[in-house]
Amino acid sequence: MRIISRLPYLVLITLSVVFSSSAYSADKAMSLDELLQMVRSAKVSESKEHKRREREFLVGKSQQKSLLTKAKAEKRAHERKSETLENNFAKNELELKALDEQLQNKLGSLKELFGHLTATAGDAVARMDQSIVSAQLPGRTASLEALIKKMSSNTQLPSLEEIEGLWYEINREMVEAGKVVKFQSEYINAGGEKVKGEVVRIGNFNLMSEGAYLTYSTKEGVISALPRQPAGAYLDAAIELQTSGAGFTRIGIDPTGPSGGGLLQALIDTPTLVEKWHQGGEIGYIISAVGLLGILLALWRFVVLFDISRKVNAQLNSKTVSADNPLGRVLMVGEKNSSLDAESMELKLNESILRERPKIEFGLSFLKIIAMVAPLGGLLGTVTGMIVVFQQITIFGAGDPKMMAGGISQALVTTVLGLIVAIPIVLMHTWVNGYAQRILHILDEQSLGIVADQIEKP
Repeated sequence: MRIISRLPYLVLITLSVVFSSSAYSADKAMSLDELLQMVRSAKVSESKEHKRREREFLVGKSQQKSLLTKAKAEKRAHERKSETLENNFAKNELELKALDEQLQNKLGSLKELFGHLTATAGDAVARMDQSIVSAQLPGRTASLEALIKKMSSNTQLPSLEEIEGLWYEINREMVEAGKVVKFQSEYINAGGEKVKGEVVRIGNFNLMSEGAYLTYSTKEGVISALPRQPAGAYLDAAIELQTSGAGFTRIGIDPTGPSGGGLLQALIDTPTLVEKWHQGGEIGYIISAVGLLGILLALWRFVVLFDISRKVNAQLNSKTVSADNPLGRVLMVGEKNSSLDAESMELKLNESILRERPKIEFGLSFLKIIAMVAPLGGLLGTVTGMIVVFQQITIFGAGDPKMMAGGISQALVTTVLGLIVAIPIVLMHTWVNGYAQRILHILDEQSLGIVADQIEKP
């Protein structure tokens, strides 16, 4: 009974063993006998699998032993080979040292000669790389660089032809630096387009084409037009040189640099009068406007006073009194008041002269004010400009002298504008005021004459 009661548990345990150790499914076992047979078969198959794996392990173990023996043999062979190579290396070093000593002994004074040739070739290559002659004759330094490489090595010696080639290139550079030649080449014009045309080379100083100065980039080997050209007189001379066939032509060249030059660049970068005027900023514009107003006022007053002076002179030479000039109006006042005593007539005449004075002296005070205020306005612009310069120094430091010089130059532009306005205004005020004072002097003189005549009457 106890066995029968425990039978279901045994069946469950047996099923779990079967499922875990074999690939068979439980639905194939139709009875307990079949199930027992399946368990037995699984055990048999597992024992066979274990034996197979043991055989494979033993075979692999024997192979590993043979591989280890082979690796040790290869290691010993490589060690012997390495020892042989080290011995050969040491032997070769000794042979090289002996050969090098033998080479140095045989070279003798040639070693010093080759040193001088190497230095000379290096200087020539550096000079030719910076020369605008290379724009016409590119690739000149290839043979010299090969010569330098040969003379710097311990296994090669330069030939006589190569040494003569160095001498030829140096002389050719010297000869070409003294020529003015024309050649066809591609260059980049001011519009950024690549064109091909005739280029004029003036020695080793400047390149130009179609009346425009060109620059040669030694790093890129590109010819391009300067973005900003010098004054028109230089460009006219460039056109004349390109069109001329022989003779002498006056042309502006830059002797400081083959790739554009410092003097030419400074000449191009020099601001024009209009650019300098714009550097004055708002204060400069105000000073210029006030100066223009003062000049126009001075010219207008000069024309008016010249006409008045002409009429006064005509009145002096005429016996007929006219009211179209200050002197005529003063004389008319004298005629109207001829019956008065001298003191009363003098008062009347002085009154008439006082009426004429504002018309004659109109605008002169304003000219004087402009002459005084213009330099003060320029000083104001300079002070504000210097404040900006010091602020830039505070932010960016004083490491760039060009920035400081440029800022100070712009700050001083307003002072220059103030003086440019004040000096002519002072001269014109003096000029116009002289006309006015002359007219007033004639009026005073004639009025005093009328009073004197009145006093002399019985």
